[in-house]
Amino acid sequence: HHNVLDCDFYLRISDEMYLKRLIVGGFEKVYEITKVFRNEGVDYDHNPEFTMFEAMIAFEDYEYGMDLIEEIFEHSAKKVLGKTKINFQGKELDVKRPWNRYKYVEAIQKFCQINPLDWKTLAEAKLAAKALNTSSEKLKGLEKTSKIGEVIAFVFEEVVEEKLIEPTIIYDYPIEISPLAKKCSDPRFTQRFEMFAFGSELGNNYTELNDPVDLYQRFVEEKKREKAGFEEAHQTDYDYLEAIEHGFPPTCGIAIGIDRMVMLFTNAPSIKEVILFPTLRPENVVAKPKTSPSTKDYSISNEVRQKFPGISFAYTIIKGVKIKKRQCSKPRG
Repeated sequence: HHNVLDCDFYLRISDEMYLKRLIVGGFEKVYEITKVFRNEGVDYDHNPEFTMFEAMIAFEDYEYGMDLIEEIFEHSAKKVLGKTKINFQGKELDVKRPWNRYKYVEAIQKFCQINPLDWKTLAEAKLAAKALNTSSEKLKGLEKTSKIGEVIAFVFEEVVEEKLIEPTIIYDYPIEISPLAKKCSDPRFTQRFEMFAFGSELGNNYTELNDPVDLYQRFVEEKKREKAGFEEAHQTDYDYLEAIEHGFPPTCGIAIGIDRMVMLFTNAPSIKEVILFPTLRPENVVAKPKTSPSTKDYSISNEVRQKFPGISFAYTIIKGVKIKKRQCSKPRG
């Protein structure tokens, strides 16, 4: 809450909305490197506050973005490391172009040996997902799903993602989890892609949805997902809706998680290793002493005071050893 303005403000989860407004305002290429915040879990590749690079390029689409992302990683590795091959946690990865590329459903077919395009009903999709033997804890997320696209996303996130070790681009995401991305020719999917390495997502990218009517309907669906318990559901942004009504050209948006990129380049096993002051769980419990306080008297005795008149605290008695005070003939130092 800002006291002077008497207004509530929020930590931003991304800077993309402001960059898009700049595109609407006439800029054709814009970018920003900034801090963003996500109210998510804290683990080896998640920290609530992290650094993000985000860019918008007018009159381009997500295929251009895929090529640009690969070029950025290859160029950065050569500049920083002098090579494109990286040893990460005992495995050699190569960020040299071209990377592996799979459609979202193709990746599921490859790593799960099932075809989501064969699912005709929500019940059939959930049954197939449960057959993958994911943990009971993970299956709680499956119960919230109300559309086939959400089940497809569940399977990818819980089973496929951790297997993407080599630098890989996954594209054409289900529309249910891509509210700001333009539709593909198959309306069930969108022109969205993410890149992965060492089992972690490195960034989220897509051809921007520039139809205000379609976008409003997506926001309506996101509100339903929020009520169903999906914490990552996108909030309705009326200012952005108003902005694109003035004319939003075809645009490609790309983003890179800088901290995870640094993890990859420095062989860091945890995101905490590349953030100066990572968020840590507070230690709320004060350790209790294991033994009772001593009842012995540790005050300085008269005998010690006579031998060491300048003493004011801390002494040690060593039995069987005579200690004598010696007067120095010359001041030392």
